[in-house]
Amino acid sequence: MSFIAVAAEGFALGAGLIVAIGAQNAYVLRQGLLRQHVFPLAAFCALSDAILILAGCFGLGSLVQASPNALIVIAFAGAAFLGWYGLKAAMRAWKPGALLPTEGAAPTLAKALATVAAVTLLNPHVYLDTVVLVGSLSGRHPLPDRYWFAGGAATASFVWFFGLGYGARLLAPLFKKQSAWRVLDSIIAIVMWLIASQLLIDGIRRLG
Repeated sequence: MSFIAVAAEGFALGAGLIVAIGAQNAYVLRQGLLRQHVFPLAAFCALSDAILILAGCFGLGSLVQASPNALIVIAFAGAAFLGWYGLKAAMRAWKPGALLPTEGAAPTLAKALATVAAVTLLNPHVYLDTVVLVGSLSGRHPLPDRYWFAGGAATASFVWFFGLGYGARLLAPLFKKQSAWRVLDSIIAIVMWLIASQLLIDGIRRLG
């Protein structure tokens, strides 16, 4: 198999895992619509995925699988954070007479990065997808090709997050109406709560 085919396989796998409605994507989408800290947030998400993918392709996957207690702690912490963030989104959607998000004060870069770090790293599925799954599938290739596989998967992450962050502004005309923001925040709240519920169930199951 040529290195191009191996990289394409990694890209397809990475895209399949990343392109889904989730807490991380919802946050990047919202900040992209607001045009707030888009580059550093997209870069953080993409670089985090790249680091975890490389770690998985070169041996960290077995360590993650051997650390069930760490995944339990991450699951409960993630459920708590996403539940809280979902509540904030629900309050934004529900509160009558709220200012349009573009009229409010933007979060500081530090706060925005802290939030995206939480929704990224406090989700055990991130480690299972990038480190364990991608790492395991990369093992089917000899070591030189494994670099191309990891590179393809990481490239998918960069393409997706920068496309999502900067492409969101194409929807800006729609989001000049407060009703559109209320619908988006309602969807974000539901997504956050669903993922929090899944993490809570996973954590309880792992305890058992």
